[in-house]
Amino acid sequence: MCERLRHRGMIVGIIALALFMPACARQGPGAAVERIVAVGDVHGDYGQLVRALRAAQIIDSENRWIAGKVRLVQTGDVLDRGPDSRKAMDLLMSLEVQAARAGGAVHALIGNHEAMVLAGDWRYVHPGEEKAFGGAEAFRKAMGPEGRYGRWIRSHNAIVKINDILFVHAGLRADYLDRSLAEINETVRRELREGVTTGLCWDERGPLWDRFLSLGDEEVVARELDAVLRRHGASRMVVAHTVETEGVTARAGGRLLRIDVGMSSYYGGPAACLVIENGDLYEVRHPDVKRKLNVKTPEPIPVPEPQPAASRKAA
Repeated sequence: MCERLRHRGMIVGIIALALFMPACARQGPGAAVERIVAVGDVHGDYGQLVRALRAAQIIDSENRWIAGKVRLVQTGDVLDRGPDSRKAMDLLMSLEVQAARAGGAVHALIGNHEAMVLAGDWRYVHPGEEKAFGGAEAFRKAMGPEGRYGRWIRSHNAIVKINDILFVHAGLRADYLDRSLAEINETVRRELREGVTTGLCWDERGPLWDRFLSLGDEEVVARELDAVLRRHGASRMVVAHTVETEGVTARAGGRLLRIDVGMSSYYGGPAACLVIENGDLYEVRHPDVKRKLNVKTPEPIPVPEPQPAASRKAA
């Protein structure tokens, strides 16, 4: 009990520190990007990925980049549960090159299923994924440190900030307020390179695994998000990882946007994604549905001052 109270007090203290951190210590928003498209978990369903990208006008009927300077974010978990992860990765690799030539960008983030596969945890690997590479051993080599796909995944970020929005697979908690985004990303890449099976990549409260921000008490989540977002000079966070087949949803006063719509056939959700256009938020769904999310820019929520030690003890 005492240890729990000490841990809780430490987290509250860190949150309070983030709220009053000088603006110069936070990461600035950078140049404005007019249009951002964010796609959640693919889980080996290449067909649904293609449908979502076409609905968002990212690719044409030949799967070629047509989005100009748009930023496309794929928030991880391309692997596992479905047979066509190789085709999905090949498409994203090709679009990275095409987007860069057009002045845009593709940000393929690392999810917990990428980390699992790279670490040799294949419990969710679909037989079709291995078959697409010519068998288990070829799949292992392709995902290894020297394999084309393994190198590609290990070069990616876990978190990216575009405009004033954070994109991360599962969620960024207050536990990591003392680390910059660059430090978190480098730690994730290093752990994957070194084959570490403990640490940030495997922390259940870490950016690849957390579900509290998607499922926890909304008021508590809003307070914690406010501290995290202030720390990084952001107004919102976009996460996937936790399935909601009804579509893209917002919670915590608009601070959190959930985009894992369970698009893969494993879950049976729609081919849908988040589109951000000049600050307005939309869910775009195959074939031609565009729904505006009535979410305003969130107002800051004050975080309570840490109680004096005597008061906590009395409570």
